[in-house]
Amino acid sequence: MGTASSLVSPAGGAGEVIEDTYGGGGGEACEIPVEVKPKARLLRSSLRRVGASRPGGLIGASFKSMASVQELECAAEYERLKKEYEIFRVSKSNEVASMVKKEAKLDRENKRLRAELQALQKTYQKILREKESALEAKYQAMERAATFEHDRDKVKRQFKIFRETKENEIQDLLRAKRELEAKLQRLQAQGIQVFDPEESDSDDNCTEITDDWDAAVASLLQVTPLFSHSLWSNTVRCYIISTDETQPEVDIFIRNYSPKLQRICETKGYFFQVVHFPSENQSQFKDVRKWEIEKSFLVILLMKSTLSSCLLDDCEEAFLKNPEGKPRLIYRRIEEGTVGSDSVQQLIEQVCYVNKAKIIDHMGEVDEGAYEIANCVEKIIKQDILGYENTELEGKDLGNKEESTASEEDDFGDVLWDAHDEQEQMEAFQQASSSTCELGFEKYYERLNDLVAAPAPIPPLLVSGGPGSGKSLLLSKWIQLQQKHSPNTLILYHFVGRPMSTSSESALIIKRLTLKLMQHSWLVSPLTLDPSKLLEEFPRWLEKLSARHQGSIIIIIDSVDQIQQAEKHMKWLIDPLPVNVRVIVSVNVETCPQAWRLWPTLHLDPLNSKDVKSLINAECSSANIKLTKEQEKKLERHCRSATTCNALYVTLLGKMIACAGSEGNIDETLQQCFQCQDTVSLYRLVLRSVQESLPNDMDKDLMREVLCLITVSHNGVSELEVMELYPELSSALLASLVHSLHKMCLLTYGCGLLKFRHLQAWEMVRLEYMEEGQNISSYRQKLIDYFAMQLSQDRVTWRSADELPWLFQLQGDKQKLHKCLLNLFVSQNLYKRGHFAELLSYWQLVGKDKSSMAAEYFNSLKEYEKSCEGEKSMLCLADLYETLGRFLKDLGLLSQAVAPLQRSLEIRETALDPDHPRVAQSLHQLAGVYMQWKKFGNAEPLYKQALEISENAYGAEHPRVARELDALATLYQKQNKYEQAEQLRKKSFKIRQKAARRKGSSCGFALLRQRALQLEELTLGKDTPDNARTLNELGVLYYLQNNLETAELFLKRSLEMRERVLGPDHPDCAQSLNNLAALYNEKKHYDKAEELYERALDIRRRALAPDHPSLAYTVKHLAVLYKKMGKLDKAVPLYELTVEIRQKSFGPKHPSVATALVNLAVLYCQMKKRTEALPLYERALKIYEDSFGRMHPRVGETLKNLAVLSYEGGDFEKAAELYKRAMEIKEAETSLIGGKTPSRHSSSGDAFSLKSALSPNVFLEHGQR
Repeated sequence: MGTASSLVSPAGGAGEVIEDTYGGGGGEACEIPVEVKPKARLLRSSLRRVGASRPGGLIGASFKSMASVQELECAAEYERLKKEYEIFRVSKSNEVASMVKKEAKLDRENKRLRAELQALQKTYQKILREKESALEAKYQAMERAATFEHDRDKVKRQFKIFRETKENEIQDLLRAKRELEAKLQRLQAQGIQVFDPEESDSDDNCTEITDDWDAAVASLLQVTPLFSHSLWSNTVRCYIISTDETQPEVDIFIRNYSPKLQRICETKGYFFQVVHFPSENQSQFKDVRKWEIEKSFLVILLMKSTLSSCLLDDCEEAFLKNPEGKPRLIYRRIEEGTVGSDSVQQLIEQVCYVNKAKIIDHMGEVDEGAYEIANCVEKIIKQDILGYENTELEGKDLGNKEESTASEEDDFGDVLWDAHDEQEQMEAFQQASSSTCELGFEKYYERLNDLVAAPAPIPPLLVSGGPGSGKSLLLSKWIQLQQKHSPNTLILYHFVGRPMSTSSESALIIKRLTLKLMQHSWLVSPLTLDPSKLLEEFPRWLEKLSARHQGSIIIIIDSVDQIQQAEKHMKWLIDPLPVNVRVIVSVNVETCPQAWRLWPTLHLDPLNSKDVKSLINAECSSANIKLTKEQEKKLERHCRSATTCNALYVTLLGKMIACAGSEGNIDETLQQCFQCQDTVSLYRLVLRSVQESLPNDMDKDLMREVLCLITVSHNGVSELEVMELYPELSSALLASLVHSLHKMCLLTYGCGLLKFRHLQAWEMVRLEYMEEGQNISSYRQKLIDYFAMQLSQDRVTWRSADELPWLFQLQGDKQKLHKCLLNLFVSQNLYKRGHFAELLSYWQLVGKDKSSMAAEYFNSLKEYEKSCEGEKSMLCLADLYETLGRFLKDLGLLSQAVAPLQRSLEIRETALDPDHPRVAQSLHQLAGVYMQWKKFGNAEPLYKQALEISENAYGAEHPRVARELDALATLYQKQNKYEQAEQLRKKSFKIRQKAARRKGSSCGFALLRQRALQLEELTLGKDTPDNARTLNELGVLYYLQNNLETAELFLKRSLEMRERVLGPDHPDCAQSLNNLAALYNEKKHYDKAEELYERALDIRRRALAPDHPSLAYTVKHLAVLYKKMGKLDKAVPLYELTVEIRQKSFGPKHPSVATALVNLAVLYCQMKKRTEALPLYERALKIYEDSFGRMHPRVGETLKNLAVLSYEGGDFEKAAELYKRAMEIKEAETSLIGGKTPSRHSSSGDAFSLKSALSPNVFLEHGQR
C-alpha cells in the first residue's frame, strides 16, 4: 500500500510550492516536500471504527479518515509556519525601517560634510589667491623698494655733488664780489675755481665702446655655435657624386667596402649610410640633393674629365660652401692623353684655394681606385669621428667588443652614462629651438623670469596647453635666453618623447639629471642604479648638490605627463624644493594629473589672428608665395577655434599652402584644409598629399611600410635598417621620401634614427595604417626577425639591445625574452649604457628574482667560457665577468658579486700584464664591492694598487688617477679618517680641473670632440683669419673680466696669427696692436703701449681712409697716452688730426667737432699757449650753442673754461660775465637733476654717463663681423 507520506502527496506529486520569503533566492519559487507521519494508534483505532460500522466499505472509509487527519496536520503545520513567517517579516520590516533611518541620517551627514568640504575648498582657493596676491604685492613692493633705494642713492650722490659744487661756487662768487668791489686791486688767483682738465667736457677719458658685455659673450659663443645636423647626427652619412665614367668605382665601393665601414661604425654606436643619386636621377630632386649634402658628414666626388651642369651645382654646394669644414674627398681617374675640361680644372683650383679637400689622382684599375677611396674614407672616419690618432690607426681591431667599451669607461669610470640618451636630448632641444617664430612669447617670458626671481620656497610652475600649442618651443627659447643673460644659472632640461619611448622612462630621467648635477658640481660619488632607491635618493642629491652650486638651478621637464606613472615616479616634485632650485614642467591640459593642477600655472593660449597670419606668411614667403586678400580672409575666418589656432595646426597649414603654391593650386588645397578641424586630421591630409606626389604604387607602399615600422618601434628606425629590411628601396628614393616627410613636419631625426616629429603624427599614422591589431603584430615581427638575425650573426649593437627585448615584452613572448636576456652581450650593452631599470623590469616580467637571475647569468658565463680561446676572447670574457659583478653589486648581492669580479681580475692578470690599466679597472671594481660591504681592510690595498698602476700607466694628472684618489678618499671618510680624505679630494679636484680645461667636457661623443678640436685649433694650429678673430674676442672678454694676464696671452696669439696669415700691414693686425696697447695702458706699461699704438696708427694711416672711425680711434687714444706721459708736443698733432678727421666725417658744425676742439684747447692751456686755445674755445662755444641751445650743460662747461682763460689773461670783467652765464646754466640744470642731462642729440653725451661707471679708461676693439 505504501507509506503515509506517499498517500498525502498533493496533486503535483512532488511537494508544495512555497514562495521563499527569506531573501536568499531573490523571489524564486522552490518545492518543499512534505512528509507526515501520523501516530499508529490513532490510525488503527480509526480503521477499527470504520470497519465495525461499515463492514462493506472498509477501504474507502479508511482512506477518507486518513486524508482528514492529514489535512488537520497540514493545517496545524501551516498555522505554525505562518506565525513564524509573520514574526520574521515583522522583525525584518523593523530592521529595514531602522536601516532607512540610518541611511537618511548618513545622507544628511554626507550632505553636511560635502557642504563643509566645498566651503573649505572655497576658503582654500581664496587663501591661495590671497597668497598669490600677497606674493605678487610683495614682489612689487620689493621691486619698488629696490628702485627707491637705487633712486635714493642716485639722488644722494647727485645732491652731494650739487652741494659741494654750490658751496664752492658761492665761495667763489663772494670772493669775486669782494674783489670787484675793491676794483679788483686785491684779487687773488685762488679766488676763482681753477680749471681742471679732468672735470672738463673732454672725451679723453671716455670710451668708444663698439660692443657691450652681452655682445662680447655672443661673439665668444661663436667659437662653438649650434652645429648642423651632420655633426649632431649619429649617422656617418657619405654622399657620393659621380659621373657615368666613374660609376664602376661607386658600385665596387658600395658592394665591397661599405659593409666593412658599416661594421667599423657599429662598434662605436654609429650608423654608416651611403647616399648616391644615379646619373639618370641627377637632374631630379634638386632640393633633396642639396638637403642631403647639408646633412652629410663626408662628400666624395668621383670624376674623370667632365662634369655636367647639375653636378657642378652639387660640387659648388658641397666643396665651396662648406662653412663647418666637414671632410671632403675628390677622386680623379686620370688616363694618358685625356685632359680635364676647363670647368673641372676651375673647380679643382677653387677647392684647393677655399677648402682643404683630400684629392686622389688615380691612374690604375677600377678596383684599385675603389680600394683607395675606401682606405681614405676609413681613415677619415677613424680620425674625425672615432677619434683615433694617426699612430693608433695601424693594427686597431675595431671588432673587439672589449676595446669598443673601453673608451667609455675611461671617460666615465663608475658612472654608467648613455651617450645616445644625452645626444637625443641635445637634438630635441636644438630641434625645439630651431623655429624662428616666437609666437608672442614675450608675455610668457616675464612669468618665467618671475618664477626664477621669486623667493623660496615655491612649487613647480606648470606650463599647460593643448598638444602642439608650442610648449616645447617656449621652454627651449627661454632656456636660450637664460643661458645668454644668466651664465651662472645651471639649467637642466629633459624633453620627453612619445609614450613608452626611452625618453619617457622615469628612472633614466632621474639618473640623467643626477649625473648632470654631479658633473657640474665636480662631485664624484657612487650612484645607485636601483630604480626605487634612485627615486628615493634624488631629493637628497638635489639638496646636497644645490648647496655646492653658487648660482640658481633650474630643472625643466617637457611633457612630464608622458612619463610612465608620472605621479608615482615624480612625487619629489610635491616635496619642498631647495632654496636655489626652481622647477618648470609642461603638461597637456587633458592629461595633467589632478594633484598637480593646484600648482601655479602658465597656460598657453591659442594663437591670435595676428600670430596666425604672421606664421602662415612666414611659411609662404620662404616659398616665394603671396596670398591674395580673399585667401587671407578665408584663413582668418577658418582659424578662430582653439584647435584651428593651435601653433602646430597653423604651421602645418602654412606648409600645405606653401607646397600647394609651388604647384599653383592654393584654392583647392585651402578647401581641403578647411575640412580638417584638428591637427590629427590635418596630418592625415598632409600624409595623403605626400602619398599622391609619389609616382607609382610601389613607392606608396614603401612609404607606408617605413612609417609603420617607425610606429611600432621602441625609439625609431635608422635609414640603414630600413634599406636592409627593404632591399628594393634605393638610397635616392629613401632620401626623397624622408625629405618630403621631414619638410611637412611628419618625421625628424633623433640620435641617427627616423622618428615622428610630433605625437599627433604618430597617432595619425596609427589610425590611418594600423587600425587592425594584426598589422601591428606583423610589423613588430618583422623588426624582431631583423634584430634576431643580427644576434645570430654575433652583431650585438645598441640598437638590437634597445629594440629586441622591448618588442618581445610587447608581444608577450616570455620564453624568447628570457633567451634574449641570457645573451650576455645584450645584457652587457643595456647595463653599460645605464639602462639598469629597463633590464630589471624585463627580468621581473620573466618571473625571476635577483638570486635566480644572478645564478642564470653566472651559468651562462661558465658555458661561454668553455668556448673561449685566444687572448681576445679571454679579454672579452673578463669584461663580461666584470659587468656581471658590477650588476650584482648594484642589485645589492655583494657576496655573489665578488666571484665574477675576482675571475675578471684573474683573466686580465694572465692575459695582459699585472701592471696593465685594465687590471687596475678590475681592482677598482672589486675594492668597490668590499667598501660597500664594509670590509674596509680588504678594499684599501686594492684601491692603492689600482692607484699605483694608473699613475704608472697614465701619469699623475690623468682623470683615471683622480678617480682612484676619489675612491680612496671615500674609503677614508667612511673610516673617519677625514684629514687623509680631504687631502686626496683636493688633489683629485685639481686634476679634474686641469683635465676639464684640456678637454672641455667629458661626454665622450663626436660633438664634444669636435668642439675640443675647434678650441685646440685656436691655440695649437690651423692659422686662419677666423681663428685669429676669435682669439681677439676671447682676449676682449678676459679684459672685460679684468683678467689681464689671460687676455694678454690671447691678444698676443691673435696678433701673431694675423701677421702670419694676413701680413704685418693688414688692418686686422692694427686692431690686435691697438687692443694690446690698450691692455698695456691699463697695466701702466706706457712705453709698450706707445710703441704698439704707433705701429697701429702707421698701418691704419696707410690702409684706411683719412676719415675712417678706426683711424680716429687709434689717434685719439695715442694722443691721450702722450698727454698722460707728459709728451705734449707729440700729442698736439694727433689732437689736430682728430679735429680734422671729425670735420671730414661729420661736417664742421657737428658737436663732435666741438668736443675735439675743446680737447685741443685744454692741451694748449696745459702748454700755456692761451692765445691758440682762445679761438678754439670760442668756435666750440658757437657750435654747441647752435646745436644744443644757449642753456645746454655743454655750453655752460665751455663758458666756464673761457672764464678761466679770460681771468688768466687779465680780462676780469669778461671772466665775471662768462662765469655768471655759466652759473645760470648750472642752476637751470639742477631742475633736471633726476633726468639725463646730456642731450640725446649729442654724439658724446654718453661719455659722461660712462665716465664714472667704467673703471678701465681705455677699452678694446672687437672684430668686424
